[in-house]
Amino acid sequence: MTELQTPRLCLHAIDTAEGERIVGRRAGAGDAWAEDYPFDGDVIGVTAFLKATAVHGDLRPFGHYRITRTADGKAIGGIGFKGRPDDGCVEVGYGLAPSARGHGYAAEALVALLTVAADHGLSRVVADTTEDNIASRRTLERAGFHRAGTNGDLVLYEVLLDAPALPAQTQ
Repeated sequence: MTELQTPRLCLHAIDTAEGERIVGRRAGAGDAWAEDYPFDGDVIGVTAFLKATAVHGDLRPFGHYRITRTADGKAIGGIGFKGRPDDGCVEVGYGLAPSARGHGYAAEALVALLTVAADHGLSRVVADTTEDNIASRRTLERAGFHRAGTNGDLVLYEVLLDAPALPAQTQ
């Protein structure tokens, strides 16, 4: 699985070469980026992805995805899993270029990642944001996350995924 489709977005699982282009802010021949992509948050998230990939190898589908708006084919942000699942749980992070904010793209992309997590048998997805980041808090809530507590300056969110249906037992 290298791409996820939503009604308005394509989430493309990046590889190391694309990650290096994003971190270096150097578009390649086939890259179509919004004018303000990548922004600092993209560089931070993709740098973490590159470090994890160097240690653990290809983590797909639990890696990082470039968010592309299908209407114009432009990369507008990134979303991904912050490492491999542990005990049925995985953490996610996301960010959008400033020009793409306020249109519901982040919540739409989060729902797509929740589907990946559920399809791989995970029971819980977590995320965090700061108390003052109202837009991110609303995004998480729109995607089905619920406030689960705090940790210092961070507000912790989680969503519990339905367990996959068990196959019918034969007698």
